[in-house]
Amino acid sequence: MPCRVLIVDDNAAFRAAARQLLERSGFDVVAEAADAARGIQVARETRPDLAIVDVQLPDSDGFAVAEQLCGSPAALRVILVSSLDVADFGSLVASSPALGFIAKADLSAAAIRALLAATS
Repeated sequence: MPCRVLIVDDNAAFRAAARQLLERSGFDVVAEAADAARGIQVARETRPDLAIVDVQLPDSDGFAVAEQLCGSPAALRVILVSSLDVADFGSLVASSPALGFIAKADLSAAAIRALLAATS
């Protein structure tokens, strides 16, 4: 059964590209959201296995979203993404409950699978 994925990012072009990349690689993208509030709501409705969450969202940040999604009764795995480098966020990524961080330019099925495998 393919991994069910939610994409939370305010950039529609990135969401479309990520969806295409993931679906071509065997992931099942069950939903998309453009902001944190909608992402959390959609996660509760669709119960994905994994959420790809942008660090910079218009109504919150990916770290807060990860806290909510990973700490909910139906906890799911979260991977943070950004157009910035992981070094720009200091220790925030390491202290987050997210599985890890992937720069948007480096997003690939292999990178996602590596993070999933490393934490299984």
